[in-house]
Parts: sequence; C-alpha cells; structure tokens
Amino acid sequence: MEFVSDLFDGSSFNNELGGSHQTNRQLKSLDHDIAHLTKLRSGPQENLSRVLPGKREFLISTLKMMAGREANLSGRGRFSSGDCRHVLSKYLPVNGPSVVDRMLTKVHVSQFSADGSLFLAASLGRQIKIYDVERGWKVQKNILASCVRLTITDTTLSPDQRHLVYSCMSPVVNIVDVGSSTKESLANVTEVHEGLDFSSPDEGGHFFGVRSLKFSMDGQEFVAGSTEGNIYVYDLEAKKVSIRVSAHVSDVNTVCFAEESGHLIYSGSDDNLCKVWDRRCVRAEGGPAGVLMGHIGVVTFIDSRGDGRYFISNSADHSIKLWDIRKMSSNSTCYRGYTNYEWEYRWMDYPQQARDLKHQCDYSVATYKGHLVLRSLTRCYFSPEYSTGHKYIYTGSHDSFVYIYDLVSGAQVAKLKYHKSTVRDCSWHPNYPMLVSSSWDGELVKWEHPGSGEPTLPANNKRLRR
Repeated sequence: MEFVSDLFDGSSFNNELGGSHQTNRQLKSLDHDIAHLTKLRSGPQENLSRVLPGKREFLISTLKMMAGREANLSGRGRFSSGDCRHVLSKYLPVNGPSVVDRMLTKVHVSQFSADGSLFLAASLGRQIKIYDVERGWKVQKNILASCVRLTITDTTLSPDQRHLVYSCMSPVVNIVDVGSSTKESLANVTEVHEGLDFSSPDEGGHFFGVRSLKFSMDGQEFVAGSTEGNIYVYDLEAKKVSIRVSAHVSDVNTVCFAEESGHLIYSGSDDNLCKVWDRRCVRAEGGPAGVLMGHIGVVTFIDSRGDGRYFISNSADHSIKLWDIRKMSSNSTCYRGYTNYEWEYRWMDYPQQARDLKHQCDYSVATYKGHLVLRSLTRCYFSPEYSTGHKYIYTGSHDSFVYIYDLVSGAQVAKLKYHKSTVRDCSWHPNYPMLVSSSWDGELVKWEHPGSGEPTLPANNKRLRR
C-alpha cells in the first residue's frame, strides 16, 4: 500500500500541519495487524471514547479525557498507558525551533540516549559532542575521534550511557568511556579510545570501512555493517567478534537488533535489499532467515519497532517502507531485471523514469512518500513508544525539511522548515514532545510542542472531532 504526501510546498511557514483526504480514504484498506496494534497502544480506553451507545469518537480532546477520568468512566480511576499516549501523541514537536548548537561542519549523526538525559552529535570530520539535556544542554564531553580516513560514519551509545562506540571508514572502531571525568576527550592523548579491530587474517589484509553500528538492548554487544558487505556482532565482555557474516553483495549501510533478546538482526544495503538474520542458525546455514524486497534504490537506514516483527526502512528511491517479517521471502531471485537505468544517489539526481516505477515483488506493508533521499544515508524512525505508541514515522530530507507521517493513514501530519541544507538525522525525545534535527548546515535545532497548550491536529481532516 502506497501513500504519497504532496500537501505542502513549504513556501510560507516555518512548520506546517495538515492531513490528506486521499490518505484517510486509504485508511479503510490498510487492514493489517500493525494498524490495530497502533490503535490499541495509542488509543483511549473504550468507555472514555464512547459518546453514544455503540458509537465511539475518532479523537477525544484532552478536556474530555480528563473529565472522563474524574468521572471514573474507565473503572480504574486513572489513565491507562493508552490514554496517556492518546493525549501526548496529539502534541507534536513542531514549535520553534531554538538553536542548540552550531557546529563547524556538516552534522551526520544526532541521537538522544535511551532515557533522554543525554544527546550526542557527530559532525563531518572527527568531532563528537555529548550534551547534558537536563542541565541546559551543556556539553558534557567533547570528543575528537581517532579517524585515520575521511570522517565518522556512525556512533552508538550504550543503553546505560557508559560507553560510546564510533566508526570511521576503517576496520577499527573505537570505544570511549562516557562517564569519565575527562571533558575534552582527545583520542589517545587526553583519554584512551580503545580500538576494536574487525579485520580478520582470512581477509588477507583487504581494507574496508565500518559504516553502521547499533548496541543491543542489554548493552552487552553491538552489531556493525561494513563496506565489504559483512555484518559483525562484537561481544564487549569477551572483547572479540562473535559473529561474522557475509550478508550482502555491496555496502551494508544500516544494521540493528530486532528486539530485546538480540536473536534477530536487520540489515539494509546498497543492493536495495533488507535482510533478516537469526543468530541461532546463521552459523549452520550461513544465509539470512529471509529477504524483503520492494525498494528500487539503496537502503539508507532501518529502524526496528522493537517487537521482532515490524521495522521501517528509508531508501534512495525517496520512500520509507513498513515491513512485516512474516512476509519475507527465502530468496531474492525476483529483485533484479526490472530497471533499465543506472544512477548513483551520492551525486546524481533521481532518474525521471524511475519516479513512478514500482517493484514487481514488493513485500512491504505500506510505503510513505514526500521526502527526498539524496547525497546521504538519510535516517528514519518510529516515534517513541512511551509518548506516542509508535503512532508516527519521521525522517530528515534532502530538501532541508523534517517530515512526520501518520503510521496507519500515511498522512503527512507535519513538515518542519528551518534548515538550509540536507537534514540527515533527527531524534524525538523518548518521553517528551521534543525533537532535535541536525543538518549539513551545521546546526542542531530543537522543536517542541506549541506553547499555547493547544494540541496540533491535521487541519484539513474534517472527520476528526474534538
């Protein structure tokens, strides 16, 4: 199912809100498990949403929710987690923005820590800054990385916020002690940045670079993807690579663990494919648990919903796709032979003849369009579970905007305008309606919900009632 957002031209407002009649009509045909799960997690309790016998409101105002709680309509005397998310998810982080910092070069990576107390930003070259969010965004640690080639390609912060791992275009990644007292962390001068070598004697000295990193949810290991098409899992306690898999025929741009157990890993590559790996059988069988086809451009990023079933991917075909791994294929024989052009997203414009092209074996659940992915490995994410129940998808864009889509309807609910260049990364605070975007213009800016206290709602959607 494909959603196309063309609601705004971005010419008149710093941030824009809206809804589409077209996408909301399509909502009726998206009868999928994830649509029902999202409604359950981000919707109000049934008695709170009932206005007439047998009839429920699509959206309830905060005032009505509070009145229902005081009247104990739910029978619990308090809001459920779904009630809380229903209220919080209406307050989108679209106000502002305010400038957090201006860095000297392009910002490539920017992320909140798992609890939202820290924020890290990595720029083109060797600089990584870690900010203390709860102390007025003061710089807690200023890191000058040990990069022998090019620039920092990725960073990942452990869930307990003790360790930061960063990669450059090299087979060696480095780990830094985030909690140390050293504020100015100059690699191996003022502080040791331990090098973790991913090369193997079997590779005959072949040079490669690590492109992507992600910690496991327990912080005991992290997964990495390389330019030679390999996936690695590094065990921090054993201090060695525990798994090495030849995963793709081209660069692995993105990797992540699927869920808390760490058994499943998702990967995306320059070969346009997303793959699912089961660590419990990868040594014996060698191949992936499954392949997911549908993109006709490079896969730039993958974000897991954290349930071991659903994930989203961003691609240089200017789309985000939602996947259910229960629909994966055992092979990728269908994915080639349907294009008659060649292009390189890093320096070429997207081919005109490909704009309406669809993959003949598209296994995705839904497709979201409106943003642009060019020149960079642009990232996309689910909105936080705690405050929104993963109700939204958000992404940066080559056109300098941040886009927010409704997961179920596909509507573009917000388009944030401020930056003057590509927005490669952005991060939504895990607990509050706050989003920080980072751009190639060097700026980190913070978006929050409107200060008037009024929730942000799709302006053109007449089906919604308050």
